[in-house]
Amino acid sequence: MPIPDYQTIMLPFLRSLGDQKEHSLYESVEGISNLYSLSVEERRKLLPSGKQTIIHNRIGWAKTYLGKAGLLESTRRGYFRITQRGLAVLKEDPNRIDVKYLERFSEFLEFRAIKRERKENKTQTTIVSSLDPKELLEDAYQRIKEKLAHDLMAEVMKSSDSFFEKLVVRLIVKMGYGGSIKDAGQAIGRTGDGGIDGIINEDKLGLDKVYVQAKKWTAKVSRPEIQKFIGALHERQASKGIFITTSGFTKEAEDCALKISSPKIVLIGGEKLIEYMIENDVGVSKEDSYEVKRIDLDFFAEE
Repeated sequence: MPIPDYQTIMLPFLRSLGDQKEHSLYESVEGISNLYSLSVEERRKLLPSGKQTIIHNRIGWAKTYLGKAGLLESTRRGYFRITQRGLAVLKEDPNRIDVKYLERFSEFLEFRAIKRERKENKTQTTIVSSLDPKELLEDAYQRIKEKLAHDLMAEVMKSSDSFFEKLVVRLIVKMGYGGSIKDAGQAIGRTGDGGIDGIINEDKLGLDKVYVQAKKWTAKVSRPEIQKFIGALHERQASKGIFITTSGFTKEAEDCALKISSPKIVLIGGEKLIEYMIENDVGVSKEDSYEVKRIDLDFFAEE
C-alpha cells in the first residue's frame, strides 16, 4: 500500500486520539503505519533530504493542521491529546477530514492566511494548478515557514520563565546588542524589580544601556504594564527600553508607547519575536537549502 498523504491521515489520526489519553508522535507514527499495513521499506523511506521518514513527516503535518484547527492540543513537550472540539468532530462521523474540512474553523483559516498578491479575480483562494513551478516552490516555502513559526512558539510557551529570559538575551545579542552572551547574561534578571527584568549593553563597549522587560504571557499586555515600565525607566534615567512578550499589546498599550518620546520604547509582540528568532537562528537550525538557478543571458551575448 502506498504511503498515505497527510490529508488522508487526518481522520484516522484523530480517531486514534479518541481515547482522550496523552499520545506521542512516535506512538502515532507506529499506529498509522500499522493501520495502513506499511512495509518495513515504506516505514523507512526518507524524504529527499534524507533526514526524516516520509510517514513521520506527513503525520507531523497532519498533527500541526489538526492542532491549528483546535482539534488537538499539546500537553507537554512531544505529547498531545484530543480536545472537546476534536471529540465533537468525531461524533459527526465525517467520511474524511482534510484542509477543506478544517476551513470551517476560524483559527485554521487564520493559520492558512498567506500574504501575497492575488491573481486577476483577487480571491483569497490560490488554485495550485494555476501556479508555475517557482510559485509552487515559494508557496511551499511559506507554508513550511508558517509551520515552523507555530511549532517554535509552542516550544517557547512550554519553556520556564528563566529559560525565556535567557532566550531573550541570546536573541538580543544575535541581533547585535549586548557585546557577548556572557556579558549580557550577567545583566539580565539582575534587577528583577520595579518593572525591569534586565539591562543589556547597546554596544560592545557598554557606552549605553537598553532596559528590558520580558513577559511569557498569553494575555495581551495592557496600558498599565507599559506605564509601569516607563516609570521604571524614568527612575533609572534610562533613555531606551524594550518590552518583549509572547502575546501582544492592546491598542491602548501601543498608543502609550508611541506617545512617549523619552524614554524611547520598542514593543516586540509574539509574532515579531518568532520572526526575529527565525531570522537570527535562535532556537532553529538550517535543515535544507535549495538553489534555484536561471540562464545567464549575459554569458551568451555575442559581441
